[in-house]
Amino acid sequence: MSMARPIAPADVRRDLLTRREIALLDVREEDPFARSHPLFAANLPLSRLELEAWERLPRRDVRIVLYDNGEGLVDRAARRLAALGYSDVSALTGGLAGWAAAGFELFQDVNSASKAFGELVEARRHTPSLPAPEARALIDGPAPTVVLDARRFDEYRTMSIPTGVSVPGAELVLRARDLAPDPATTIIVNCAGRTRSLIGAQSLINAGVPNPVVALRNGSIGWTLAGQTLDHGQTRRYGEPSPEAEAEARRAAREVAYRAGVRRLDQADLAALVADAHRTLYRFDPRQPEEFEAGHLPGFRNAPGGQLVQETDHVAPVRGARIVLADPRGVRADMTASWLAQMGWEVYVLEAAEAAFSAHGPAPRRTPEPPAAQVITAQALAARLDADDLTVIDLGAGPVHRRGHIPGAWFAIRARLSEDLADVPQDRTVALTSPDGLLARFAAPEVAAITGQAVRVLEGGTAAWIAAGLPLETGLIRAASAPDDVYKRPYEGTDNAATAMQAYLDWEYGLVDQLARDGTHGFFVI
Repeated sequence: MSMARPIAPADVRRDLLTRREIALLDVREEDPFARSHPLFAANLPLSRLELEAWERLPRRDVRIVLYDNGEGLVDRAARRLAALGYSDVSALTGGLAGWAAAGFELFQDVNSASKAFGELVEARRHTPSLPAPEARALIDGPAPTVVLDARRFDEYRTMSIPTGVSVPGAELVLRARDLAPDPATTIIVNCAGRTRSLIGAQSLINAGVPNPVVALRNGSIGWTLAGQTLDHGQTRRYGEPSPEAEAEARRAAREVAYRAGVRRLDQADLAALVADAHRTLYRFDPRQPEEFEAGHLPGFRNAPGGQLVQETDHVAPVRGARIVLADPRGVRADMTASWLAQMGWEVYVLEAAEAAFSAHGPAPRRTPEPPAAQVITAQALAARLDADDLTVIDLGAGPVHRRGHIPGAWFAIRARLSEDLADVPQDRTVALTSPDGLLARFAAPEVAAITGQAVRVLEGGTAAWIAAGLPLETGLIRAASAPDDVYKRPYEGTDNAATAMQAYLDWEYGLVDQLARDGTHGFFVI
């Protein structure tokens, strides 16, 4: 008997249209999810439910709808969610095929709703952009020009536009006036593809930055397709804003937020929202991780603003939830909130004294207690490898496994262990690992039941192996599972095929028409 009640696609679509709280969850791995899914679906793989559910779905009685594409994952996910305390779990009738059969739109890639919104912003506001050759000529020419890279710092370090400075999206309005103090200086905002370039450039325009502002059309993809060379390993970052620039940024950002309909809260108002047990509430600090860890409000999680707008489906998968943002300087919260409001979210900015930002370090990770397991230390595992009397199974993500894993380890995906372990030697003890060991702990009882062998979990996971200075093996040498757990993004890394990059751009250009056909988004553009 199924653990989840059936729900028709039309009823799910109605909830999305009427903004009733709903979490439409695709429990497949990321790559199949990226190939086809509804606009507001969020990917929460069965493999990682215990690691992610409590943070991404903070209210245990939230309305959850699960689907797959016939893989048989939904019932298992429903049982696992019930064990985690979730009480309102349904299954989409017919799964992904049922959604398509009902005549509803399917989208590709990841973060599709945010990317479609970015395309809508450009279509409505005619955000100025320059193709890569014109941007290159401007950078090389005599006129003053600065390039501001709106991606995460790690993405910027991997590859960047020559002369570019790392200024992640939510920081742009706070930092731009100091990075381009002469109003005659042209500001070029770039990302890897289109969305963060467009949102970043339009943020500066919305905030009244006096400089000429343009997006780099198609980002580093467009730069590469034009045959132009990217830099690698750069470390240029923004500095502290001057008092004058910060004051103007605060004023401008608040005005933009007001125009977008963002509301403001004090601590008493926030307490009332927290006490409302019938609504999901997300509390985010949109600053960069180092600022967050130096001091943040208790109960808030770090979600840097540019990525929060870019990856809203991942960070806040409950569509129709409330979002509260807090930032002691205000600018990052106001600009981020302005975009979330235009994306249809009920969003607030909390006004709190700087002294209230009293918590330090990373926010505590909210996961259930994993099952008890027999552990093995890195040194003991290394000795057993030399004796060749155990099998190592690595449950880490495919790209992480390729970069470095314990010698001899098999790559496997947790959700498919019962099918995929058939080719793995099962006549000896199994050692399980994952990046920090937590996923391995959750999987240990399953592996013991499948193999009938004693199972040991590497204490501290692969990180402990690395910390002990033990050797790693690279590549995908022993794959029990097909490595479809992570979608290879055509706009990240440096080894993407030109055809894949061009196909990605073509897809983005078609998103505005897809939004119109889908009809559920509720986006507006100020």
